[in-house]
Amino acid sequence: MTLERTFVAIKPDGVQRGLVSEILGRFERKGFKLVALKQLTPSRELAEKHYGVHCERPFFKGLVDFITSGPVIAMVWEGDGVISSARKLIGATKPLEAEPGTIRGDLAVNIGRNVIHGSDGPETAKFEIGLWFDYSEINEWLPSDNQWRIES
Repeated sequence: MTLERTFVAIKPDGVQRGLVSEILGRFERKGFKLVALKQLTPSRELAEKHYGVHCERPFFKGLVDFITSGPVIAMVWEGDGVISSARKLIGATKPLEAEPGTIRGDLAVNIGRNVIHGSDGPETAKFEIGLWFDYSEINEWLPSDNQWRIES
């Protein structure tokens, strides 16, 4: 595994249903390091850039309307293999297809209200982190238990 970073966002439905601490806890218990976190209601411009790959799809307007409808928790997580591991923690896009034990399998209601977004690959992660965060908002720090993690 290689040390990498990924972008994760708790969508308005997750924030409004009070799932923030549950979701953060799952990433922390997995052992990933939170290096950036903020709450914001995304602008239409930000949402359209974020979902730009879907701009020709019929559901694009609905995606943008939903993600701009309320506060989002935007995060950057760091760790060995964090991109693929986060995707496994998050679960399938369609909650009915998501495995029990995943965030979407346990907490999401339907595909339009699936609680969370996570980058799907290294290039997407780099793009999304740069879109949602300024470089100065990302924190470099060493966990106090870093020494024993490196040795094992």
